[in-house]
Amino acid sequence: MAKTLMYRWFGLGKIPKQAMSILETEGIVYQEEGIPASIGFRNFRSPGRRSGYRRNWFSGSIVLTKLHFLAFAGTKTMIGLSWDDEKLGALSCTMDDKSPLRIDYDASTFNDDWSGQIELFYRSDNTETILGILRNKQNRSS
Repeated sequence: MAKTLMYRWFGLGKIPKQAMSILETEGIVYQEEGIPASIGFRNFRSPGRRSGYRRNWFSGSIVLTKLHFLAFAGTKTMIGLSWDDEKLGALSCTMDDKSPLRIDYDASTFNDDWSGQIELFYRSDNTETILGILRNKQNRSS
């Protein structure tokens, strides 16, 4: 998959330098930067925000290490879980028709005062590889 224009021109969607130094010591199993991604909110409620449906597009990155699963939107961490975290089982990871990785979860999984559904899409050529690693780790943690 081609990298996003924002990644090629400005480096948006690059794994943050602070995180990268830590991740390299953990042992990176898979990483991909500058991939087209989006986040969707359905029936979402949080303090000061309400949305029946909203979607935002961004340039993102995914990193799978021996200890963690991380997904970024620009430099913001969207998902940051260790493989033994019980919240990993709350993520529904699937592959859609056009091969994007889809990660659905209840908003209250990560924030007690949030409600609704959050869906992340990462459009990668290696979706099957990523999904295989995620499912393998989810099965081990349950």
